[in-house]
Amino acid sequence: MNSAGNKYLLTAAICCFAAALAHLGCIVFGGDWYRFFGAGEQMAQMAEQGLWYPTMVTSVIVLVLMVWALYALSGAGAIKRLPLTKLALILITGIFLLRGVSFVGLMPMFPENSLTFWLVSSGICLFIGGLFAVGSWQQWPALGANEPA
Repeated sequence: MNSAGNKYLLTAAICCFAAALAHLGCIVFGGDWYRFFGAGEQMAQMAEQGLWYPTMVTSVIVLVLMVWALYALSGAGAIKRLPLTKLALILITGIFLLRGVSFVGLMPMFPENSLTFWLVSSGICLFIGGLFAVGSWQQWPALGANEPA
């Protein structure tokens, strides 16, 4: 398979970039965006009060999603190979899928988040995790035997 043509990893990268932009929008546009995306009234109010916590938490999420998008592009062969691409793709896939299925256990830890938030975000995580899984599986031979799995 043409490594630059892995539609699954390219789509995963686009999804990660879009999710990063949505999170960045929360930082820029504040409480209304936190509410719209179901992050909870407490996060929205802290953002409106100018507290650092929502910005820091959301900034970390933006950064992680951007790095994961770059690893998807790297795995697809669309950009230069990043270090430990195979391992990163395994971990990213696992984290997305685990986040997608573990929301019931996470809900009590974040009681302010709406049920809609949990269902939608978990579905999105399962979808993106599936893209990473299928794309990584297709690219596995092209990722090379010299890199640790």
